Amino acid sequence: MKQLLGRGVRGAVLAAAIWVGTGGAGWAQRDIAVAGHAWAVAAGNHRLTERWGLHTEYQWRRADWGEIWQQSLLRVGVDRYLRSGAVATAGYGWIRTFPYGAQPVAEVNDEHRVWEQLALSQPVGRLQVQHRYRFEQRWLEVAGSTERVLRHRVRYRAAVLVPLREPWFVFAYDEVFAGWGPGVARNGLDQNRLYAALGYRFSPTSQLQLGYLNQFIVKADGLRAENNHTVQVAWTHNLDLRARD
Repeated sequence: MKQLLGRGVRGAVLAAAIWVGTGGAGWAQRDIAVAGHAWAVAAGNHRLTERWGLHTEYQWRRADWGEIWQQSLLRVGVDRYLRSGAVATAGYGWIRTFPYGAQPVAEVNDEHRVWEQLALSQPVGRLQVQHRYRFEQRWLEVAGSTERVLRHRVRYRAAVLVPLREPWFVFAYDEVFAGWGPGVARNGLDQNRLYAALGYRFSPTSQLQLGYLNQFIVKADGLRAENNHTVQVAWTHNLDLRARD
């Protein structure tokens, strides 16, 4: 696991370098739409047995500081708790995207998504360092057609949790999204999310975060992008449904 964590750190540094190299000077001459958004998230990982559990998640994403829809996202999955301490998950997601902002999609469209994930966590002094690797198979609607196209995407998130005076903490992460395989257009590195939040822990199984998320999206033509400044409220509540003696 230590080798995997090490590779994850090196991958994050490489991805950040690529992002800066392609998104810094390269984006200076391109069309970037800047907007303000508001997201609300409710999620949980619910233990059924020592080795199995369920993941549930809903994200209410609004554009123009909450006035209109951006996306509605529902995600569910089955968790497998490994003996190493890692958690492997496979699941399904439904995402509805609405026309919004200065570069809107042509029409409301739905995406069906299958995803696989490996999540690792490791204490480093007082900090909790987390790595999340996710693969996605995305069935996307084609505007003006009943057809769907399959696109593949990989995501890597490096996160850190910093405990403050109980029950407060700080949580921050950076996540890179990259498309791969047939059908990838000019936006192979298609999204980056940078997040920082102040959290309050109600109990060992329930917490609330209020933070800022910067969402940078590269459009398929590789010439346009969104830079979305987002206020996010996230509530996590984990249930323990394991049988008691």
